[in-house]
Amino acid sequence: MTAAVVDHHEGQGPDSHGHAGHGPVSPGEIAIGVIIGRTSEFFDFFVYAIASVLVFPKVFFPHLDPLNATLASFALFPLAFVARPIGTIFFMWLDRVYGRGFKLTVALFGLGGSTAAIAFLPGYAEIGQTSILLLALLRLGQGFSLGGTWDGLASLLALNAPKEKRGWYAMIPQLGAPSGLIVASLLFAFLTSALSAEDFLSWGWRFPFFVAFAINVVALFARLRMVVSPEYQHLFETRDLVAERPSVTIGEQGKTIVIGAFAPLASFALFHMVTVFPLSWVFIFTSQEPSGFLTIEAVAAAVGLIAMVVSGTLADRVGRRTLLGASAAAIAVFSAFAPTMLGTGVNGEIAFMVTGFVLLGLSFAQSSGAIADSFEARHRYTGSALTGDLAWLFGAGLAPYVALYLAANHGLLASGAYLLSGAVCTLLALWINRSLAASK
Repeated sequence: MTAAVVDHHEGQGPDSHGHAGHGPVSPGEIAIGVIIGRTSEFFDFFVYAIASVLVFPKVFFPHLDPLNATLASFALFPLAFVARPIGTIFFMWLDRVYGRGFKLTVALFGLGGSTAAIAFLPGYAEIGQTSILLLALLRLGQGFSLGGTWDGLASLLALNAPKEKRGWYAMIPQLGAPSGLIVASLLFAFLTSALSAEDFLSWGWRFPFFVAFAINVVALFARLRMVVSPEYQHLFETRDLVAERPSVTIGEQGKTIVIGAFAPLASFALFHMVTVFPLSWVFIFTSQEPSGFLTIEAVAAAVGLIAMVVSGTLADRVGRRTLLGASAAAIAVFSAFAPTMLGTGVNGEIAFMVTGFVLLGLSFAQSSGAIADSFEARHRYTGSALTGDLAWLFGAGLAPYVALYLAANHGLLASGAYLLSGAVCTLLALWINRSLAASK
């Protein structure tokens, strides 16, 4: 496959499919749509994650001490990851019955609506335990809707990438994670530094949730322009990227889904160990202003973004599975000592964050594509969605709670245990996948 996908309208007039002026679809164009979509989704994700540290413990759990209030806030965090697979099953049905455009519209409005609705929630002081219940329901709504945001563009990008650059193109969808984090961190850093603590907790924290809804709307129209065009519809169909009944996919590719879900656990566990957990530790146990650490986080995320770009070149040279395995081994070493850096002051925090994001960039950038290639073509669309859902559930959902609990009760070094378990799962899954491939 060359860098530009062959134009399936060759020899036909521009109106032969009722859509003029679009021209051939190239990997570069697909990449733009993927980055826009992923950035909007991760911005929503990080707005909630940052608020779960800076806002929710005081607004929804003021009757608890800071540590237990944050742990209570983190207990709601994985609800989105539990609801996400259920959402995927429902939205795959919508996809089959009403089409990908309709599914994506409902999902993104559901995601944006659930996120924006959090901004209107009264706190514990106004309605007591009901406020916590409403927050939990909206968190479930976020996860359920997120299950429908899978548009298949990432898989389409991988299938249409030049063979010698598949590692490079596998990296592109993951750029949305650091991009969304940078924007969310800087927005909260500005608000916490520009407003008094009273104003921030009263109304300032609500603003990022409105911004998330606006970004979702913009991303929706950008993605719809692509996924509902005749050119893309044709490409999805000819590449077998159509919604299949999840029961069929699980029945025929269940083993691949499980292996694929465990293969990226090292990077998914590290994901929250360098984003959500450090912020909670610094905010609770040090006197550092949150705006200062959020700025460190944004800068480290930018370094991680560069590492992701580097991973694309490395993966094409040494192989994606090799890079993923080497990264998992490095993460295991990192888990054995790095968390203690958070207790050594600002310089230690910077060292932890930058090193962690470099490892995250190298591993997370290739985490989705290394096993997804094992899916049979007709199972790839649904199988990739289910694999991603389970990987986030197992690898990331409980990470903030477990890491903070272990660090608070057994010391910072103990928080690395969760990270180590993820690295072991990745290495084991890669070994099993290689053994299965060799036996065929």
